[in-house]
Amino acid sequence: MIITLKKGAPEHEINKLIHQFETQGLQVNMITGQNFNVFGLVGDTAKLDEKRIQANEWVENVQRIAAPYKLSNRMFHPEDTVVDVNGIQVGGENPIVIIGGPCSVEGESMMVEVAEKVKEAGGCMMRGGAYKPRTSPYAFQGMGEEGLICMDKARAKTGLPIVSELMSADKIDEFVKYVDIIQIGARNMQNFDLLKAVGKLDKPILLKRGLANTIEEWIMSAEYIMAGGNKNVILCERGIRTFEKYTRNTLDLSVVPIIKQKTHLPIIIDPSHATGDWKLIESMSLAAIAAGADGLIIEVHQNPECAWSDGQQSLKPEKFKQVVEKCKKVAEAIGRSVYEG
Repeated sequence: MIITLKKGAPEHEINKLIHQFETQGLQVNMITGQNFNVFGLVGDTAKLDEKRIQANEWVENVQRIAAPYKLSNRMFHPEDTVVDVNGIQVGGENPIVIIGGPCSVEGESMMVEVAEKVKEAGGCMMRGGAYKPRTSPYAFQGMGEEGLICMDKARAKTGLPIVSELMSADKIDEFVKYVDIIQIGARNMQNFDLLKAVGKLDKPILLKRGLANTIEEWIMSAEYIMAGGNKNVILCERGIRTFEKYTRNTLDLSVVPIIKQKTHLPIIIDPSHATGDWKLIESMSLAAIAAGADGLIIEVHQNPECAWSDGQQSLKPEKFKQVVEKCKKVAEAIGRSVYEG
């Protein structure tokens, strides 16, 4: 619900209204302008009577908001959210971040080498899967905590922050210890107990869009995390499942301007999982930057044909470097830059 006050409303009247709403268990977000003040009410506003609120002589207008999300709604939070990752600012007018690394961690030496290559190419964070959700129960499921330790050693040598996917709440302590951005994958986007659990953390969360979820459902999952107190949410579009078979998924780049219009959260694009084909990653990365994305997360592997998972959608380090260089040119063309550590 949005409540607009008349120009010149006395401060004691404003405070009186705030107290009135807070005593009813609502969160009050205040937006102050030169000629008006606006309240954004978050919570169960169904019990509020618009006519009674309108009866206050200092209330100009009362409007219910159709969108079910409040904390992530740009209407209540007009400024872009910027998420700090070990000093790297993601979102707003900050440089675009490019994250690179293998689908699965395959050992310490492999992870250190690919992290060094990612950094050399211009990437500012590394990705890697320690726990892997796989369609087949017989496929490689990841190295577990050992994989996180490998990434920790790669971070010690390169300084690159770690992005890795959390599969279940019982592993949270491991991720708090080793990981800089906790990824919630597409298959867990509506695992509400897991969303509530990471909502209690003081650590950035990368929330991927589900395989067949609407934009509103995706934002509502972000709302779960934010409602728990964790406002450090970065959204990630990784393609949705459609009838098309030429790509692994269908990359929906229209979500970039929609997310920026509807929410204040940063958004990055995963062209690897979206296309499933390394030959398509460059063009989709450039398109994502042109659309206004705040970052990219790209799979990189030294020897993709021998990768333990997703080799067909991984770039070799030299190709990754070429993509980063081209992304810099597109970023410059739209008045932005790419983060350089």
